[in-house]
Amino acid sequence: MRPPPPAWLAGFLADEGLPPSYTQAVETVWRPLAMRIAADAIGRDAPLVVGLCGAQGSGKSTAAAVLARLLRDLDVKSAVLSIDDLYLTREERRVLAARVHPLFATRGPPGTHDISLANALFDALAAAGPVALPRFDKGQDTRRPVAEWELVQAPVDVILFEGWCVGATAQDDVELTAPVNALERDADAHGIWRAYANAQLAGPYRALFARIDLLVLIAAPGFETVLSWRIEQEHALRRRLDREGRPTALTMSDEAVARFIAHYERVTRHILSEMPARADVVVRLDSRRTPLTTVT
Repeated sequence: MRPPPPAWLAGFLADEGLPPSYTQAVETVWRPLAMRIAADAIGRDAPLVVGLCGAQGSGKSTAAAVLARLLRDLDVKSAVLSIDDLYLTREERRVLAARVHPLFATRGPPGTHDISLANALFDALAAAGPVALPRFDKGQDTRRPVAEWELVQAPVDVILFEGWCVGATAQDDVELTAPVNALERDADAHGIWRAYANAQLAGPYRALFARIDLLVLIAAPGFETVLSWRIEQEHALRRRLDREGRPTALTMSDEAVARFIAHYERVTRHILSEMPARADVVVRLDSRRTPLTTVT
């Protein structure tokens, strides 16, 4: 007999605007995974690093939040770190765009994250003392002031490291030749942007991702599904900012979202193609984000 749902779950679903059916995902996927993580974290000298990889809109941030609550129930101390919160500031990306390629003004692709900051945070979360986790303001397209970062007390037992390209690998050079979409064809005709991003995956990102102990892939049915998910995500962001009385001017129209995710298409397709064979856990989703996988 399964244990009853956690007492906090109903409130969590209401706060996140999730349907009651999400309880099924908690019971069949996230609670069993939390138990595995808790078992793997026992007796370690350093935090267990769990990588949660999933395309935009796949629910990875929600999954990380649920796992953190479930781990707390198991007396396991965790910290959630999103790769989205590690984006370079708008000004830093402007400099990168001027130095390497104009497409790097747009956040997202490998090369637009602060990998040095990520490594410093991983080290800090393994030591004793308070650690400030950065927060990126997508409405303003830049990092929030340090005073608004989340403070956690280290050391932690588990680091839940979530993001759209967490654990991604570089492609072979020959795979970079043909553009995968109109953005690459028209704005990166000479392949400079995608070659630089790929080199970042082969270098600093590879070293960062080597710190992952357990890699979990939340797999969308295909890249085509990601656009509708990402549009829903942007609509939700706009509603949240409006509720909070914060500016929405830099949120994107549906057309802008379509161009935006074109920046992610190459790496997302590569992840969906090659990562299932090497991930420790693969959670496949249908188009409604319902898991088709159970974790045991």
